[in-house]
Amino acid sequence: MSTSFVLGVDHGGTKIEAALVDPTGVLLAGSRHRAPTGRDSTSEQLAQSAHSAVTQARAALPAGATLIGVGIGSAGPINVSAGLVSPLNLPAWRDYPLRQQVADLLPGLPVTLRMDGECITIAEHWVGAGQGENNLMGMVVSTGIGGGLILDGRAVAGPTGNAGHIGHIEVGSFDERCLCGGIGCVEAVASGPNTVAWARCRGWTGSSGEDLARDYAAGDPIAVQAVTRAGRAIGQAIASATALVDLELVAIGGGFSQVSPDLFDIIRGAIRERAAFPFVAKVRVIPSALSGDGPLIGAAALVHRSAVVS
Repeated sequence: MSTSFVLGVDHGGTKIEAALVDPTGVLLAGSRHRAPTGRDSTSEQLAQSAHSAVTQARAALPAGATLIGVGIGSAGPINVSAGLVSPLNLPAWRDYPLRQQVADLLPGLPVTLRMDGECITIAEHWVGAGQGENNLMGMVVSTGIGGGLILDGRAVAGPTGNAGHIGHIEVGSFDERCLCGGIGCVEAVASGPNTVAWARCRGWTGSSGEDLARDYAAGDPIAVQAVTRAGRAIGQAIASATALVDLELVAIGGGFSQVSPDLFDIIRGAIRERAAFPFVAKVRVIPSALSGDGPLIGAAALVHRSAVVS
């Protein structure tokens, strides 16, 4: 019996990945391929990486199986109606026609583009920590900070496709200038690279999120301050988002979200300060249940779970 696969594409600030995903949300073994992106990449290099990841994943389609569509989750901002992407951390791509590039590689297949945060949220709702929840946000805390919303059981994209972009909510008592032009955006404060940069400016000698995790666990005071600061900023952003749309659950994934289990306690502590607003303080914050597969599962869910996609 033939299996219908969707080719999921996850395009971010450090890499682009593609894989074949079956109707139960499982990645096909051997179909996952990645290529580098990165802030210093040229437009041509980024386009070649997209070509490489997509064509290699497509080549893994088993004999007799059917490819029914392509879902792309991209770092934002995006222009969903035009199929354009302008990832903040990839300055070489501004209004780049990623949807059309992928469509040209796979002619005849429908290609759906959404922001990566929306994709991770749909994945959590489908097969992850958000199953059974109708009002949730998925977050990625990594090179950048992204998010997406499901409200009343449906994904919310907004008119441009950028709804849920929590990384650019400004949080109180922080003054970092963000690449988006804002001051104190949670991404500018609490992303992995920006947290590392804050610690280094205060004399810490490590160079990566992994180094920060090690030194936090060892009790290094600057590392502890850095992680605590990041957690408070994330918690404040979640509290603000909950005050706006009455969230029940937030599931957080991404590499820097694993800097320490304490990060989640710090986030929850910042939210508990809103105890006078029980509808805000009620929101549950938990780790993603999908590990590194979530973005690809969510991209494929744009086709497999099209009924929840706005």
